[in-house]
Amino acid sequence: MHFFSGARGPLQLYKSSKATNALLILASCIFATTTGYDSALINGINIIPSYTATLKLTVATKSLNTASAFLGWAIVSTFMGPVVDRVGRRTGVLISICFKFIGTALMTGAQGVAMFVVGRMILGAGAGTSPIAASTYFLLWLSYAGVKWLAETLPKHTRASGLSFIYSVFYVGSLIAAGVTYRTAEIPGSWSWRVPCLLQAPFSIFCLIILFFVPESPRCSRKRLLLVVSVAVLAMSSGNNLVTFYLGDILDNAGITNSTTQLKICLVVACLGTWLVDRAGRKRMCLVSVAAMTIFIFLVGAFTKLYGSGGNNSGIYGNVAMIFLFQASYAIGITPLTLLYPPEVLNFSIRSNGMAAWTFAVTCGGIFSVFVWPFALNALGWKTYMIYGAWDVVQFCFVAIFWIETKGLSLEEIDRKFEKLDSAQATHLEGLEVEGKVIVDDTKDKLEFESR
Repeated sequence: MHFFSGARGPLQLYKSSKATNALLILASCIFATTTGYDSALINGINIIPSYTATLKLTVATKSLNTASAFLGWAIVSTFMGPVVDRVGRRTGVLISICFKFIGTALMTGAQGVAMFVVGRMILGAGAGTSPIAASTYFLLWLSYAGVKWLAETLPKHTRASGLSFIYSVFYVGSLIAAGVTYRTAEIPGSWSWRVPCLLQAPFSIFCLIILFFVPESPRCSRKRLLLVVSVAVLAMSSGNNLVTFYLGDILDNAGITNSTTQLKICLVVACLGTWLVDRAGRKRMCLVSVAAMTIFIFLVGAFTKLYGSGGNNSGIYGNVAMIFLFQASYAIGITPLTLLYPPEVLNFSIRSNGMAAWTFAVTCGGIFSVFVWPFALNALGWKTYMIYGAWDVVQFCFVAIFWIETKGLSLEEIDRKFEKLDSAQATHLEGLEVEGKVIVDDTKDKLEFESR
């Protein structure tokens, strides 16, 4: 492992920082694309009849197959933070890639539910390892090592665009998976769903190659952890997972039952998300996104109640439009923030363990949303969307009150801002002397210390 663990990449012969930044972003984007592919893959193969027939799936086992990846995430999140700190961010990404190869092989060759579930869990372990190392999950979900690695390596003037762009290409993976499953649905037999599973491997191969040409990270509070966990909750519990993984069931409720039509709609949703990326401030972007999601999820519930029995084409397609707009609202704000905000608000000493907490929160939210909510949708129907809408209102209030803007600040400047905000909160009085310094509020809405 010594060959791979040096400060420079084993094959890194160049010295250009621009080339390094480009390769780092490309490697992490590949991981994000993999995550998007996996999410749309499950939705796509859930609609393919041979998948259900080959594995003899029920509602419970289909939900287990979907949720099992989050179980893998949850397991690695309990110990992978210290491991990544010990072996390095780049080696953490390498571990993630190995997990993904094994998981892909088991899923592709699955002969029953148990084998498929184990494969999904190992794949989830890989997805859970790379955000901790690579940038600092997902979602879905990248990888434990990758996000953290990227956040610590990119300079501040490219960190925001680099990290937010990563999860935006999640939808590129979704687009690829939707197109693949749409075409392979015509293949007779079980290869109609095995081929899409197998095509997860090339993404990891590309990322493995890039790892040999990039450097190791040079940087190798309770409120910070609260903010990090809030991002995980927003990413996994806003209603988006129900749409992402069970779009077919949702469209059944909306009155659309043809599987080919469903896959075409998956493709359109993925295309919309690919283009919806914003570069506004973190807090404002999130508030706009959550507000729009709240409106549209309530409308999905209302349209489902009124037109879910079918027979009114205008009402049915109006419901589909609300689903599109809900996904677009999620994509424009929550998608880029999922991997941008957490590593920004965590300082170096707690970044690995903080991202482990983020990963654990993501997996808990993912397991709950993909395993419990399908039963709620089956039992409650349109009322499920109303419950989600009410929860989104709570999330909007939390972001408005507790989130801190980090736009345009380096990681060190963000650390100082947290320290000074903590000091200000402790004193409750502007101008009070703290350790020989006075807290003042400048015009840029940043708390700064001035020496006396």
